[in-house]
Amino acid sequence: MSVTSLPLTTRPLDPSVDHGIQAIVAGASLTATCATDLAAGPWEFDTRPGYGPGSSMGDVIPTGAPRQGELPAWYRSASEHELEQRIREAKAVLGDRVVVLGHFYQREEVVVHADYVGDSFQLAGAARSHPEAEAIVFCGVHFMAETADLLSRPDQAVILPNLAAGCSMADMASIDEVEECWEQLGELYGDLSQPDADGLLPVVPVTYMNSSAAIKGFVGRNGGIVCTSSNARTVLEWAFARGRRVLFFPDQHLGRNTAKAMGVPLDRMPLWNPRRAWGGNDRDELAGARVILWHGFCSVHRRFTVEQIDRARAEHPGVRVIVHPECPMDVVDAADEAGSTEYIRTAIAAATEPTTFAVGTEINLVQRLAAQYPQHEIFCLDPVVCPCSTMYRIHPGYLAWVLDELVAGRTPNRIQVPRDVADPARVALERMLAARP
Repeated sequence: MSVTSLPLTTRPLDPSVDHGIQAIVAGASLTATCATDLAAGPWEFDTRPGYGPGSSMGDVIPTGAPRQGELPAWYRSASEHELEQRIREAKAVLGDRVVVLGHFYQREEVVVHADYVGDSFQLAGAARSHPEAEAIVFCGVHFMAETADLLSRPDQAVILPNLAAGCSMADMASIDEVEECWEQLGELYGDLSQPDADGLLPVVPVTYMNSSAAIKGFVGRNGGIVCTSSNARTVLEWAFARGRRVLFFPDQHLGRNTAKAMGVPLDRMPLWNPRRAWGGNDRDELAGARVILWHGFCSVHRRFTVEQIDRARAEHPGVRVIVHPECPMDVVDAADEAGSTEYIRTAIAAATEPTTFAVGTEINLVQRLAAQYPQHEIFCLDPVVCPCSTMYRIHPGYLAWVLDELVAGRTPNRIQVPRDVADPARVALERMLAARP
C-alpha cells in the first residue's frame, strides 16, 4: 500500500515519534518517514557538516557551524530505560542546582525529563525565572540557548546538550548578509538612523526569535525589536509607529502572513534575496515597500500544503484545521486558523466537544497533543513522519551525559554570548517582552 493511499490519521496511543520511526524502519508500520536514518542515534551524524537526517537538501549549513564532540560509548549504547534511570538519578543529585527546559518540538523521551516545556519564548522566560539554578540545560536548538544566556544571570551556565542542534531558518540570515542589506537600504533611503519630519525612521528592523544572538544584537543597535509567532502583530504595530517600513527576517512566511492580516498589500511586501543585487528587486519596488521580507523559511512548516488540507477535509468532514504562521501563505489562507504553538495547544485544550483537528506543525507536538487529549481526533496534516531534524539531535543520551558531567563538577557545552553582542541583543529582547498582544 502506498503512503498516499493510507488513511490520513492513525491515532497514536504512544506519543513517542522515535518509537514510530523505529517501527517504520523495522517494517512494523505502514506509515512513511522522510528519512530512515532518523532511527539511528544522532551521534552517527554529529561529526559531519549538515543539519542531520530529515533536513531539506536545500538547507546548506554555514561553514564553521558548531559540531558536537564524540559522546562517550556508554551513552551511545545504553537502552532507553537505562538512560531514563541515569537522568532521573542525576537530577535527584543536582536538585535545584539545575533546571531542564524542553521545547515543544523535542522528542518525548527528552520532554518527560523537562522541568518546563514550552516554545522558545516561554522557555526563555522560564530560564529568567530561576536565578537559583547554577545551570540551565536547554533541550532545544542553538539560538534558544543563546537567548536563555542573554536573559539569565551572568554566573548561570546555559548548556546545549548537543552543539550540533542548530536551526536552518536562523542560519538563513547571517550577520554579514543582514549588514550588507542594511547598507544597501541606506543607499536607497538615506541615513537609516535619522527620522523624517514626521518622526519616522526609514526602516525598522524586526527579527523573529528564531535568529542568532548576532542578529538580535544588530536589531538592538539599530532601533529594532525581536518578535515571536504569538506577538508578531503587536511587534509590527510597534515598528510601524516608529518607521516608514519594516525589514523582517529571517522567516518570510511569518512576516507575510502577519502583515497581510494587518492589511498590508502583497505588492508592498518585496522579498529580499541576499544572494542577488538589491535583494532581487528594483528601486521602485523597494521605494514603495511597507515590509521587506527576508528570503528565509522553516523547512518543517514548508512541508505543509493546500493539498494536504483538501485531503483532510475530504476524509474528515467538519475537521478543524489549525496551522502555524510559519507555513506558506496559501496554507494559512486555506486553514481555519493559524497561530503559534501555544495558540494551537490552547485551542485544542479549550475544545469542549469531541473534535477532529488537523494540525500543521511539528510532529512531536502533534502526537503529544493526540495522546494528551484522547477525546479528540488529532493528527498531523503531513502523513509522512518527519520531525524537526535539528531538534531531533537532542537525544536522551546527550541529556544523561551533560547531567552526569554536572554531577562530576564539570560544565560541558556552555553557550555564552559575547558582551558586545549581548548588550544590544538584550535591548531588542526587552522591547519584545514589553510588546504583549
